[in-house]
Amino acid sequence: MEISEERSEHHWSLTLLGIGLIVMFAYYGEMVLAVLFFAILLSFMLSPIVQALEYLHVPRALAALISMVALLTVIYGVTSASYNQAVIFADNVPKYSQKISSILQPFRQGAEKIEKTGEAVSAPESVNVVRVRQVQSWSDLLTRGAGTLTDILLAAVFVPFLAYFLLTWQSHARSATVMLFPLRHRNTAFVTLGLIGKMLQSFIVGNLLIGLLISGVSVAIFGLLHVPFFYFVGFLSGFLSLVPYLGIVLAMVPPILVGLGQLDAGDLLIVLLCVIGLHLFALNVLYPKLLGNRLRINPLAVTIALLFWGAVWGAIGLVLAIPITGAIKIVFDHVESMKPYADWLGE
Repeated sequence: MEISEERSEHHWSLTLLGIGLIVMFAYYGEMVLAVLFFAILLSFMLSPIVQALEYLHVPRALAALISMVALLTVIYGVTSASYNQAVIFADNVPKYSQKISSILQPFRQGAEKIEKTGEAVSAPESVNVVRVRQVQSWSDLLTRGAGTLTDILLAAVFVPFLAYFLLTWQSHARSATVMLFPLRHRNTAFVTLGLIGKMLQSFIVGNLLIGLLISGVSVAIFGLLHVPFFYFVGFLSGFLSLVPYLGIVLAMVPPILVGLGQLDAGDLLIVLLCVIGLHLFALNVLYPKLLGNRLRINPLAVTIALLFWGAVWGAIGLVLAIPITGAIKIVFDHVESMKPYADWLGE
């Protein structure tokens, strides 16, 4: 009995040590791992295009290059159009800010009265409060920001190159990865990698289709209600709605920002109801249809994954949390000792 208890404690000690090492590796290797995961997602997104070009007898290397150049062209076009609309919107910000300030003025005055009343009641008469604020030079702030931006841009440059090499060497990389396992586990590893690939492909394509659909409907509704910059705001609101859990709140921000002072209360309420309705429709109808067969994770596991990867990687972790968790569940499904954990993650 004592021997079995010692073995159990030893097993849990090794498990906790392994989890700690994985967390440390994920935390300190954030930039490298994030670039790798984004490149993998991008390669799976472009894989159907490469396969279609291969069917037309285009060499795989050339097909991968064509698909990558086409994607970068689309990204450049969308970015350029969005930037131009953002500049136009920024030029009109003073007009919107004045109207918003006039609307919020009564609430601000009421809050100031409450604050002054609270200070008069609670503050001692003879106490002088001295507040010290740490001063940072503008050069330090600009250098830190430039350094962070440089790191992000440098990492982003590696993503298309790495995705291209993953596309050209996809079959070789998959077979070489399978060969890393013992002979008796190679078939399981091959099947697991295939399921992970299909899950990632469904996740990317499904989210893209859902985002385009919600954006298109949002643009149409906002246009009918004469929302300022409805084409830009609708597109932005539609894709912000895809953010897990926070999407319904983030999707409301753009139309509210441009609608205050421009739309009457009834039209603004219709806009908010449309945003909420589209988000709930996507969550309860589109997601189960497009992603339900590939991604079966219960809401509690999704929430914990978002909290964990958000704490480790920030905003990047929120974007990658669901596909990483889905891949982990697929691995657990095919490892006998890990199946109880897969059942816990599943629906």
